[in-house]
Amino acid sequence: MEEVIHARGHEHVSAEHASTFEITTDDFLTPAGDCILAIEADRAPADFDPGFIEACQDDDATITLELEADGHRDSVTGRGDPALELTNERSAVGRTSEYVDDRTVVLEADCAADGIDRALVAALADGAELTATLRVE
Repeated sequence: MEEVIHARGHEHVSAEHASTFEITTDDFLTPAGDCILAIEADRAPADFDPGFIEACQDDDATITLELEADGHRDSVTGRGDPALELTNERSAVGRTSEYVDDRTVVLEADCAADGIDRALVAALADGAELTATLRVE
């Protein structure tokens, strides 16, 4: 199963955070938002199909986020958990930790914002359109 989010980069995308990454529906980004990869997302976790959410809540779920912008690609893989709510109406957050809140879409991710391909980050900092595909198996 998959969910696709379309968003865009912003001049303040730095992707320097060491434990999270985020895609937000907000239409602004300050330099302090060092985990944010893209803004103006067309959907948030609250918009995901109930079947997708249920699949993410499986103890054995593997969740992969594929990122594509301006011909650059990268992916992040982590796990699901029964505690995942996926109810936030603004932001989708991936975490390298086991912390869960209503924004969390993946736990124990194999990298955070600081591990995303730098060419992809540069494209997002130039305002490129992002396609983020979340897959659960």
